[in-house]
Amino acid sequence: MEINIVFIVILIVILSAGFVSAGDIVHQDNVAPKRPGCANNFVLVKVPIWIDGLENTEYVGVGARFGPTMESKEKHANHTRLALADPPDCCSKPRNQLTGEVILVHRGNCSFTVKANVAEEAGASAILIINNQTELFKMVCESDADVNIKIPAVMLPQDAGSNLENYINNNTRVSVAFYSPKRPAVDIAEVFLWLMAVGTILLASYWSAWTAKEVAIEQDKLLKDASEEFLQVGSAGSSGFVDINTMSAVLFVVFASCFLVMLYKLMSFWFVEVLVVLFCIGGVEGLQMCLVALLSSFRWFQRFAESFIKVPFFGAVSHLTLAVCPFCIAFAVVWAVYRRISFAWIGQDILGIALIITVLQIVRVPNLKVGTVLLGCAFLYDIFWVFASKWLFHESVMIVVARGDRSGEDGIPMLLKIPRMFDPWGGYSVIGFGDIILPGLLVAFSLRYDWLANMNLRAGYFVWAMTAYGLGLLVTYVALNLMDGHGQPALLYIVPFTLGTFITLGKKRGDLKTLWTQGEPERPCPHLQLQPLQQKD
Repeated sequence: MEINIVFIVILIVILSAGFVSAGDIVHQDNVAPKRPGCANNFVLVKVPIWIDGLENTEYVGVGARFGPTMESKEKHANHTRLALADPPDCCSKPRNQLTGEVILVHRGNCSFTVKANVAEEAGASAILIINNQTELFKMVCESDADVNIKIPAVMLPQDAGSNLENYINNNTRVSVAFYSPKRPAVDIAEVFLWLMAVGTILLASYWSAWTAKEVAIEQDKLLKDASEEFLQVGSAGSSGFVDINTMSAVLFVVFASCFLVMLYKLMSFWFVEVLVVLFCIGGVEGLQMCLVALLSSFRWFQRFAESFIKVPFFGAVSHLTLAVCPFCIAFAVVWAVYRRISFAWIGQDILGIALIITVLQIVRVPNLKVGTVLLGCAFLYDIFWVFASKWLFHESVMIVVARGDRSGEDGIPMLLKIPRMFDPWGGYSVIGFGDIILPGLLVAFSLRYDWLANMNLRAGYFVWAMTAYGLGLLVTYVALNLMDGHGQPALLYIVPFTLGTFITLGKKRGDLKTLWTQGEPERPCPHLQLQPLQQKD
């Protein structure tokens, strides 16, 4: 049951292999590049509102490519009265004379720079443009315009502009201010997210290596007896694991790409609800498996873990599993119902970490060859769907899916996320499950090899693989900040670090051939002594 259910969600898990920065709403424009007088970065702008002198609410707009740079601190932003343009489009000289007010105008009928020039000549201190849609739009300069605008220009979404118009039409005094606070270079949320990712792989690797060592010890014990019955029992002991082969590694990424395109095309509220259900199924299975394994290590629960009852459809199930299952289901259901509240990310991370650990326990890379093929394909997959997909779809498919655009939801659930604590814009720092699972398969393989070869930490490969993953993820964060928060494919940095370190170290130590083909060291056991007996039988 466990393997089947985990594999229902495995393709969905892997599609979120992109690394995305929350709050990435506006982007650089490649059609209208920067030039003198029109060289501002597109920035989000906070627009606090005062009604009859009392602070009321705050809207978020976007600054224009032209005009002066926005003030970054609220205390330095001026409170200025808001006035309606007449005519509303501000494409011709206003009928009302302005004395330093901010003018509120409608989009359309002329270019943004024409509106700004008209407003400046009429005496406005800034121009606030109402978009004709609910989202924001990049205000650029036309290619042949001579731009020398001295007043700030900000666009607001349609609903915010309509509210301001209603206030003014009701003879209410409305004042506004503009400022664009800067994001911190590093947020503490990124540190915690790094620790979560590294810690998850660490726990999963030790669990996987411990299980592999127990299976190897059990097989060696059983192989001391020449009975065919015992040999069959020994081979069945490893049936709870799935080894990936080269072909399945390639198909894995192909299917993930197909599923990602389907998500992109069908992204909607109801489709995200389906993803939530699937995530809950995988989360319940992962949480249940982790809790049963944890509780089984205590003497008080061993009796319940070793006694079984036959359940229709599921077969033999331990009493401990039956006792834990209702709690896991209730936990997932509560998270699904209340997932939009501010602290629901905690439940999502718990379910996600449990699912990741379970996948890394069940799915295994048998040797370095398969690991290289899998990570190599995932490396190309991540780069294509974050960067190159813009050429085909005019936007980054991976980022659109991860953010949950057009779905009415705050991103898909297949992400670990932590709220940004010192960011004035809020949002979340997130990492896709695939950025943990795929390199985690290789890291877990390294520890299994070390334990089966009886290597200590210094002489083994695990410490190097774990360090390489941590550094690769750290470089991803650096790139994310250098790129001004634009989404980055984490595997672009993680795969060269982990795979490159493993292959280089294996070649230097002379273990590369064994790692590449066999995946486990030669160890003395009675296999060779039993082969002649098996052939005679």
